[in-house]
Amino acid sequence: MILIFSAPSGSGKSTLVNYLLQERNDLEFSISCTTRSPRGQEKDGKEYYFISTEEFQRRIDAGLFVEYENVYQGTYYGTLRSEIDRIEKKQHHVVFDVDVKGGLHLKQIFGERALAIFVAPPSVEELRRRLVGRATDSSEKIEERVAKAAIELEDAPHFDTIIVNDNLQKAQQELKEKVTAFLH
Repeated sequence: MILIFSAPSGSGKSTLVNYLLQERNDLEFSISCTTRSPRGQEKDGKEYYFISTEEFQRRIDAGLFVEYENVYQGTYYGTLRSEIDRIEKKQHHVVFDVDVKGGLHLKQIFGERALAIFVAPPSVEELRRRLVGRATDSSEKIEERVAKAAIELEDAPHFDTIIVNDNLQKAQQELKEKVTAFLH
């Protein structure tokens, strides 16, 4: 089975994904490729495979991606077929942490085999506050992410479930219940 997590940047999606991965030993994170630079303490091969735009294009041409998106101008993200194969060989459920368009695309591909989860911030202003507090982006980049978030929130109803991350413990509990119900 497949779990797809999508959200505007700063919604707390990665925090919830990490919580779930610690709670269940039958899940495994699918590492995406990106052309952006690492942020904060991110490591190549852990959070993402950080590759050049040229290498990303080579992998597109070779048909190595299940899906990919040009998420921000000139910044690509994609899901490698080899990641899914690696995880499924272990008989684990695949966990995707992808942008909203990628999440909808993966849901189209995997259908009923996937649970598409949209993690929403309590408000756009709270999202801005979180992005500023993260201190990993310039003010221009933060405003770009906030503007994109307003558009992404319109896609939330297209997901199987929406979790509003206004209280972390409540969101974790809700997530755990929904995932357990889906996998059983």
